[in-house]
Amino acid sequence: MLALPRPAQSNIAKNRSIRRRIDLTILPLLVWVYFLQILDKTVLGFSAIFGLPEDLGLHGNQYSLVGAIAPIAQLAIQPVSSWLIVRVPHRVLMPGLVLGWGLAQTATPFCKDFAQLMTARFFLGVFEGGCLPLFSVITGHWYTREEQPLRVAAWYGTNSLGTVFAALLSFGLGRLGEGHGGLGGWQWIFLSTGLLTVITVPFVYLRLDNDMQSARFLTEEQRIMALERVRGNQTGSSSTKESWKWKQIQEVFLDIKTWLFLGMALGNNLGAQVTVTFGPLILSGLGYDKYTTTLLNIPFGVMQYLVIVATAWGAIKIKLKAPTLCVMILIILAGLTTLYTLPRGQEQTGGLLAGFYCLAFIFGCNTLIVSWILANTAGQTKRAAIMSLYNAASSTGNIIGPLLFQTQDAPAYLPGLRATMGVFAVMFVIVLAQVGVLARLNRRQEKMRVERGKPARIANVSVARNGVNEAGTGVHGEGAFQDLTDLENNEFVYLY
Repeated sequence: MLALPRPAQSNIAKNRSIRRRIDLTILPLLVWVYFLQILDKTVLGFSAIFGLPEDLGLHGNQYSLVGAIAPIAQLAIQPVSSWLIVRVPHRVLMPGLVLGWGLAQTATPFCKDFAQLMTARFFLGVFEGGCLPLFSVITGHWYTREEQPLRVAAWYGTNSLGTVFAALLSFGLGRLGEGHGGLGGWQWIFLSTGLLTVITVPFVYLRLDNDMQSARFLTEEQRIMALERVRGNQTGSSSTKESWKWKQIQEVFLDIKTWLFLGMALGNNLGAQVTVTFGPLILSGLGYDKYTTTLLNIPFGVMQYLVIVATAWGAIKIKLKAPTLCVMILIILAGLTTLYTLPRGQEQTGGLLAGFYCLAFIFGCNTLIVSWILANTAGQTKRAAIMSLYNAASSTGNIIGPLLFQTQDAPAYLPGLRATMGVFAVMFVIVLAQVGVLARLNRRQEKMRVERGKPARIANVSVARNGVNEAGTGVHGEGAFQDLTDLENNEFVYLY
């Protein structure tokens, strides 16, 4: 006699089927569009090798200002971005952002002077400013907390792939495109990436769905199960029609964990600027020409991608983000110490490169911080606001970071390295402090549950392997889809 399958087993199979559909529909869009955003930003550095400063007559610190204007624009636009993410359907907002920065990128090769170039890069930053917060919120909508780190790594990891592809594209177009059609090599680089972005817009609009309730790639039954999958997140409704709630904005600023997360974002992105300084410095010391130097950026990009995926996978396996983050910071500090102590010279090239490659873990830190924020923040307005603040802190770090490295400190840049080591040492302390805050908040939640006649400890299936409990369903929290914040919902369990 054949045994009937247990309900839990049936629901586990359905959960996997729905997750696979989401992975095949939503995730590729996030990966591709984020890749384009990184590519469009990254090619600026390579364009300098192929004549942009000379053709536009840039002098003094004008090229530095061109590099800084995009993050300044991103910083300025964050309040608007957080409002748009809550009020504008994602299917409309994402294509709009892509079109905006695609047109700015396409216009760049036709700039004739510093002022026009600054204008193009400013609008590039304005439209790219909403990208990371929007992608983070979308990931939180569609995936359980256990699934989020690897999915964040999938699209955020294109930071590294963008570096690799930008190097290959610049190598090819910079060499072969020079003079064709009356355009220089750097102009072909910008034109090709801009047009690639613009033609992506209709595909994004046609493929993206706003939320699970209206997902065209799911059946009616699957839409219901997709919602049940994320009930355990306790992070609010997946609908993009929620109202903007000023009370949640107030809570963001009064919540101490917000400032600790922002401290991590600021420190990590401020410290990331050392890669911008020492990458060209070490490679140029090897005596290669500009084409070979461009290609030598590829191994570091590959290293970044491997680190991002490996750390996300590790965080899922051990289900603890803080310890993983602490280990990564220690590796970064080891790399910085190596760069600080080793003298510059051909005989030290191997050691310097090893120290420099340790800094690839900086990009893995960003992935974990983003997924950690998503896992510990509920409420649609609050989530949009904190991710916009995260992007603002990251942009601030990108602006301040280069100021740590002064020309007169070349070639060792020891003061800048000392400052960066201090930044990551403080970041290590902030991570430990955040663990203490989250543990205290969990004790507060337990006390609130007992006062309302609930068990002190509840099952947290949002980090379960299959997203379902033994009964085959998620947590049946009454407040799971009521757009409550994590501090308002007593069934919310903080993760660290």
